[in-house]
Amino acid sequence: MMDRRNLLAAMGLSTLGLAAPKMAFAQTGSRKKFILILQRGAADGLMALAPTGDRHFTSARTQFMRDIKDGHKIDSFFTLHAAMSNIARLYGERDALFAHAVASNYRERSHFDGQNILETGGNSPYAVKSGWMNRLVGLLPNAREQRAVALASALPQVLRGDNAAASFVPNNRRSPNAALLDRLSDLYSDEPLLSNAWEQARMTRDMVGETGRVGPRDMAAIGALMAKIVKGRDGASLAMYETSGWDTHAAQSFRTKTELGKLDSLIGALKAGLGADWSNTVILIATEFGRTVAMNGTQGTDHGTASLAYLIGGAVRGGRIVADWPGLAERQLYQKRDLMPTQSLEMLMAGTIGTHFGLDSAKVAAQLFPGAIQGRPLSGLVS
Repeated sequence: MMDRRNLLAAMGLSTLGLAAPKMAFAQTGSRKKFILILQRGAADGLMALAPTGDRHFTSARTQFMRDIKDGHKIDSFFTLHAAMSNIARLYGERDALFAHAVASNYRERSHFDGQNILETGGNSPYAVKSGWMNRLVGLLPNAREQRAVALASALPQVLRGDNAAASFVPNNRRSPNAALLDRLSDLYSDEPLLSNAWEQARMTRDMVGETGRVGPRDMAAIGALMAKIVKGRDGASLAMYETSGWDTHAAQSFRTKTELGKLDSLIGALKAGLGADWSNTVILIATEFGRTVAMNGTQGTDHGTASLAYLIGGAVRGGRIVADWPGLAERQLYQKRDLMPTQSLEMLMAGTIGTHFGLDSAKVAAQLFPGAIQGRPLSGLVS
């Protein structure tokens, strides 16, 4: 018997600083590339990929329907927001996959707690000190030789832990001369932690070269910079970047259109910049939780539960939607207000990472996401 998920699929259905937004990287000996993009603030998956085939959606979101009507029809049930033309094209090229009604292990509505669980993989806020992406470095071959670099004012929680990490910031200042850099290397040489972080930072800076100033709102420039650091055999194999602006309690129509457009520009620039490495790349876009089905009184939505996750890249088995759609009638909602979670975000990540890097996905799940709701890692998402 075909379940709802298969039915929809068959239908087609320590650190150095800079200003946010933020990005982080870690190198492995593989040419495989994995990029995590966090949507901080609880992105509304129901607006990004609208279930227009569900009559309860159209009745609950009447005032948002003008944002949906000009969107990209993915199939007879789902419509992608009009602001995401690059992602729509990639979906058509089978380089993008959408997983709907997904959620992490977290079931409350605090941004800080939800983000902590999303980044640590723990079963309660602050129960785990290290980030799952830092622990992932330790699962990869030659872990001690891996590099982790953050383009961030502080290393994001997801990359904090026992594995060394540094950060990088683009700016328009003149680079110090080589003699000074060499002296600093000598100064740090007797301190393993400082020496490791310093050399990682130098290597990243050498790869990027003179970038000029990259503004936090110029997503195309940031995407191009990410690609520059990641691409090639010597480039970073793991990357993390975070965006903000998704907490849409008010004026959601305008704010969501703006943020989705920026995200789309970032993805477009990443693809263009990665060149041949696109075929080896998986980009995962996720948020800490979703938003309510019903609108509030200020033309927005409030903190919810399940949302949307994206898998994008040449290594993704895309052109499909993975969804065990729960429905949006009141009796089908979580606590009678939110999209019901029917898939584990942690198991989606474990299955994706394990397959992509040739690791045992069950081991990945156990070590990176020990607090996840019981279940098996999802398979068949990437090649």
